[in-house]
Amino acid sequence: MAGVNVESILEAEGHLVDSQILTSVFDAVIRHDSAFEVLSFDIGRTNEDYSRLRLKVSAPDQSRLSSLLEELLALGCHPLAENDVTVRPADKDGCAPEDFYSTTNHRTVVRHDGRWIEVGRQRMDAVIIVEDGTATCRKLRDVRRGDPIVCGNGGIRVVPEFRERDRHGFAFMTNEISSERRVEVSIAKIAAMMRDIRRDGGKIVFVMGPVAVHTGGTSYFSDIVRKGYVSAVLSGNALAVHDVEHALFGTSLGVDLEAGSPVKEGHRNHMRAINTVNRAGGIRAAVDSGVLKSGIMYELVKHGVPYVLAGSIRDDGPLADTEMDLVAAQDGYSAALTDAKLVLMLSTMLHGIGVGNMLPAWVKVICVDINPAVVTKLADRGSSQTIGLVTDVGLFLQQLAAKLA
Repeated sequence: MAGVNVESILEAEGHLVDSQILTSVFDAVIRHDSAFEVLSFDIGRTNEDYSRLRLKVSAPDQSRLSSLLEELLALGCHPLAENDVTVRPADKDGCAPEDFYSTTNHRTVVRHDGRWIEVGRQRMDAVIIVEDGTATCRKLRDVRRGDPIVCGNGGIRVVPEFRERDRHGFAFMTNEISSERRVEVSIAKIAAMMRDIRRDGGKIVFVMGPVAVHTGGTSYFSDIVRKGYVSAVLSGNALAVHDVEHALFGTSLGVDLEAGSPVKEGHRNHMRAINTVNRAGGIRAAVDSGVLKSGIMYELVKHGVPYVLAGSIRDDGPLADTEMDLVAAQDGYSAALTDAKLVLMLSTMLHGIGVGNMLPAWVKVICVDINPAVVTKLADRGSSQTIGLVTDVGLFLQQLAAKLA
């Protein structure tokens, strides 16, 4: 390529071919108007062996090379010659140096004082703080003046999650998002995974929208809670409101779920539900006092399952339990997701994307929605581990409860 005058030699290892990482690396180089030369490539001899790549990349100028190296770093490529990370102090609360490293959701290690340190609390769109021999992701808003922040791309290694090799098991679901996939087979595999996780003491977190109530899924999800498969529920004001509305008045959005038709003055029922719960002192108080006797929120309280309801500008009421401080709600979500092994997102695009941003890439995510575009949005925003199941949420919960019986 004419004019090329800066270059770097990189290495990468892993399941580079069948995880399509090798293709992504080559595409990134071309997209940056740069060139590559494969110096060596050793393909794994068995399905368990890693492949190893050594690659020389060349760019027209240092700026373009730096941009390319940043993208390749997220794909697991690292310079052949590595030094310690560059650490600079934050000069202001809530701000980082201009060249701060912005994290991905993939497992990351940094080289500091000559040794590699795994980064804790891995999540995307954070900075890395290195202090007292540890490295930790921290949200930009939590940065304080003087915090030692990793800057640039040197001394950092990212380990992408490699595609599952269980060709005939659960991993077949990851190949595409399709409404034609047989739902029963997929749900059976999800149920088996949930049983394994519960047996091992792992956490299963549900992120839910009010559609779970609207589509008649209340009794089925309540059954799943009673069976002990729910470690936490993350949602908004609407799920709890319409769940309580259904428990108190038999309607959701003013529609009788048994008859499938609106009831007289049913449009008031969700406001009546909010008023009743708030008068009782909140959801837990309503359960303890006998005001609330059934439904999803009732079962969560009765079985000691934590929940976080994140408020928004759209909320009626809201319920006393709804956290209207956005920062506090995000922190509540993040705490509930700590050490989660499986996250199921049920018809809630905005809460789902928010949760996806908080998760490391090795946490399995299942997104169930009647709209395939919701799963696509999650994957496009970096949650590439998301498995999509296009179906009605009420039907999904009914069959999941049956498989877990």
